[in-house]
Amino acid sequence: MKISKIIITIFSLQCLFLNNIAAQSSNPDFMQSIGKIYVVVAVIATVFIGIMIYLFSLQKKIKQLEDQIKD
Repeated sequence: MKISKIIITIFSLQCLFLNNIAAQSSNPDFMQSIGKIYVVVAVIATVFIGIMIYLFSLQKKIKQLEDQIKD
């Protein structure tokens, strides 16, 4: 009986919080409204490209080591 009351209470609180979050998301995004969203996207893209370049160079080095081991 106690567990069901706790579950119902938690569920109702989550519904209240989700309702507040949904109401707040209808406003324009703060980062987009001041133009900083482009900076964030550029930084994320730069980090992603850097990681990809690192992984490709690492893969080349591993391939060279595998070829040396085979010989």
